[in-house]
Amino acid sequence: MRRAEGFSLAKGFSLAKGFTLLEVMVALAVLAVALAALVKASSGNAANAAHLRDKTFAAWVAQNQLAEWQLEREWPSTGTRKGSSELGGHEWYWDATIDATPDDDMRRAELRVYPSRQARSDEHALLTFVGFLPRPQAPVTTQ
Repeated sequence: MRRAEGFSLAKGFSLAKGFTLLEVMVALAVLAVALAALVKASSGNAANAAHLRDKTFAAWVAQNQLAEWQLEREWPSTGTRKGSSELGGHEWYWDATIDATPDDDMRRAELRVYPSRQARSDEHALLTFVGFLPRPQAPVTTQ
């Protein structure tokens, strides 16, 4: 028997080198599971980033509305209000409840911000923001 160069013959081993079909299929299955997990993780991160962006915009809408009320000369009356604001190329809808507080010079404002007009219900509020409005001070005149 002649010996092939570079190969040693051991009992029970053949001269052929390479992977069996079963080994290749197992490797491909492991690779497919790993890639599926990677795709799922990336899509979850993208959805989470979009949700956080929307919550951030909703917080800005609520803070802007509260700031507008603080800058007005008239103190807002108690009750409910509805409105909308454009921010980030999107129309945001808000509902507000303004209540009296134990302090006669302070009002409590609770704003709920929604991504669309159809979503206006407590369970669909993207954000609930609570702020306080002090009674406006009379302008100081100097003479």
